Amino acid sequence: MSEFRVLAIVLLLIVPGCISDDTSVDTIVDEEVVELEACNGAKELCLRTYDNVTFPETHNAFSTHQDGIYYPASNHETGLTAQWNAGMRAFMLDTHYTSQFANNPSNVAFCHGDDSRGFSPCRYGEVNPWNWLEEMKIYMEASPRDIVTLLIENDVEPDHLKLLFDDVGLSDWMYVHELNTPWPTLLELIESETRLVVFWEQSVDELHPWFHDFNIFSWTTNYAEQETSDMNCEVHRGDGEQPVFHMNSWLSGPLGLSDPDRADQANNPDFLVERGIECIELHGKRPTFIAVDWWEDGDVVEAARRINEIEI
Repeated sequence: MSEFRVLAIVLLLIVPGCISDDTSVDTIVDEEVVELEACNGAKELCLRTYDNVTFPETHNAFSTHQDGIYYPASNHETGLTAQWNAGMRAFMLDTHYTSQFANNPSNVAFCHGDDSRGFSPCRYGEVNPWNWLEEMKIYMEASPRDIVTLLIENDVEPDHLKLLFDDVGLSDWMYVHELNTPWPTLLELIESETRLVVFWEQSVDELHPWFHDFNIFSWTTNYAEQETSDMNCEVHRGDGEQPVFHMNSWLSGPLGLSDPDRADQANNPDFLVERGIECIELHGKRPTFIAVDWWEDGDVVEAARRINEIEI
């Protein structure tokens, strides 16, 4: 985009009376029609950098009763369709092989658990990742002004993970970020058609630059505390100097599992906004993601909207 066009859009945003209540604004610049539409639901987010936007996020987004995974292995009642329609645009996923003795691309699945127990966590239930990601792609195609983020706890070969994205047709949309450089604006990601940002909990792999090492490119607060009063904005793991971070907000229940009975406390929008303000005061920036379990309780989408309205 030319500097003149960027200036025109900035003027549209800051000059009173220039923007109507419609979802788009047209103006003639160099005999071209410049159309400014909402980015991730709000016009004012378009010219913000990716790290300066708060996105609502579901932890273990696939692990739902609707997807056939039940408590204690589940983290939500409803699946991707309901999450997307509510406004979720960031999703945590876990990739495993359905069998520890069949490490091939066709046996990749979304499963919740730990391989260290001597058997695949897919024993507790699995979700077909091709179907899940294909559904997400359909929603992304229908929402061309939205940026989507995935954080993958990956336990499969990098080539197999990349093949999954290739098969679904998402690879061309994947953004590659250079470490310690400014993040692009949402509008720049939209215009470059790289609307999918992917992190993984795995080391940097130069052969797979689309998968950003979560611990190097970002950081996270603690998670699964016993009480909401224990939650804070301190760096738990990752590089605290990076501007992208996850503000985790779910409580630990019996046996250290996610607690569905108190999700309304952890997901209360007033509580989440208070935590967001605490993070802003401590780190000088808003949280990039608010990650929750049992998203149906409380309103993390409303909390993200309110945090995005805070002037920094």
